[in-house]
Amino acid sequence: MLETKSTVKEKYARGPRDTGSPEVQVALLTTRITHLTEHFRQHKKDNHGRRGLLKLVSKRRALLNYLRSRDSERYTTLIGSLGLRK
Repeated sequence: MLETKSTVKEKYARGPRDTGSPEVQVALLTTRITHLTEHFRQHKKDNHGRRGLLKLVSKRRALLNYLRSRDSERYTTLIGSLGLRK
């Protein structure tokens, strides 16, 4: 992967020991999703892996919905920094 887990955690953490905030979880899921998207460009018939990708996308969507309901400002800054559409 381009970015390792530790660099993603450092970039999106809210504090020095933060690893479980929604921002960190969404950022980690986004890096995994982009990595898998590149994988599926080469391996078009990998349908079992595609199911895992869809699970990751729905998990990220649920975390984003949670964050939007709790703190809309954090939500907008996160999707802006990750480059997500919504």
